[in-house]
Amino acid sequence: MIFVTGGAGFIGSNFVLEWLRIVGEDVANVDALTYAGNLSNLASLSGDRRHVFRRADICDVDAMAALLRRYRPRAIVHLAAESHVDRSIHAPAAFVRTNVVGTATLLETSLAYWNTLPSPERQAFRFLNVSTDEVYGSLGPHEPAFTETHPCRPNSPYSASKAGADHLVRAYHHTYGLPVLTTNCSNNYGPYQFPEKLIPLTIANALAAEPLPVYGDGLHVRDWLYVTDHCSAIRRVLEAGLPGQTYNIGGNAERTNIELVRQVCALMDERRPDPAGPHARRIRFVPDRPGHDRRYAIDASRIERELGWRPAETFDSGLARTVDWYLANPGWVSNVVSGEYRNWSPGLPDTAP
Repeated sequence: MIFVTGGAGFIGSNFVLEWLRIVGEDVANVDALTYAGNLSNLASLSGDRRHVFRRADICDVDAMAALLRRYRPRAIVHLAAESHVDRSIHAPAAFVRTNVVGTATLLETSLAYWNTLPSPERQAFRFLNVSTDEVYGSLGPHEPAFTETHPCRPNSPYSASKAGADHLVRAYHHTYGLPVLTTNCSNNYGPYQFPEKLIPLTIANALAAEPLPVYGDGLHVRDWLYVTDHCSAIRRVLEAGLPGQTYNIGGNAERTNIELVRQVCALMDERRPDPAGPHARRIRFVPDRPGHDRRYAIDASRIERELGWRPAETFDSGLARTVDWYLANPGWVSNVVSGEYRNWSPGLPDTAP
């Protein structure tokens, strides 16, 4: 069995679904079900005995220790995090609590659990920390992409809290020998993403004939990674990564925000044309957010060279799949927008309040 934190969130639920589909090994899925946790993402697992869901907070020492003793996982995939930069600007304390204190709590309980394991299991155990390219800071337009040795220079409360978590993970390996791995990924997109993020927000607003907001001049650059490609990279690092090492995961798909929104609009014009005119006519430039990083770019050559991973989706194919998924799942979108998803219960095995 593996132990996944944050497994009802966007990346977490995709990871759990892909893990059970491809690997088939049992999963103990732990999530506090904050606003970003959505059990309906896991509806297809109702009745699947390979998947156990427990509602718990990673900051709760006793709960984490008890769950590790109960399920005795061979690996922990740590995905639980507060992740929206805008929210971190308005409420940074929540990000420090979850991302720093929560990671510290999970590391402490994992170390205690790891120390109880017999030698073969201790050797095989892994703690995989899923992080972000935002810990590296911002790049100029012509600077080379982030490598694993790039200085850590976070600029938002969110990225600073994730950097703090990464440093703690590294310290637990150096000081205690805990066999850890860290991955730093670029911007994810795909099914089940909460519609506060740029791509699903653009799709939802286009469907509702509402303005399509773009920060500042729209020239902020991000490298985009389709979520199932991210999941496959995590699986590969868990399988073959060297303890104590960091692996960057990217999609080789740098785009400005305005290019991205216009591409979504073009796909919407093909699939759900607006009789009043092209969807792009609703684009509105809005005041930039404070401290907005100008450019992120990931150099993923190490994971390709050492572990043989590369993304399966191009940006064009991944974006088309994403738009098609949101158009095919209007009920999921409406439940999230209305807040009804927080009242939804799939009857998953071993669900506990």
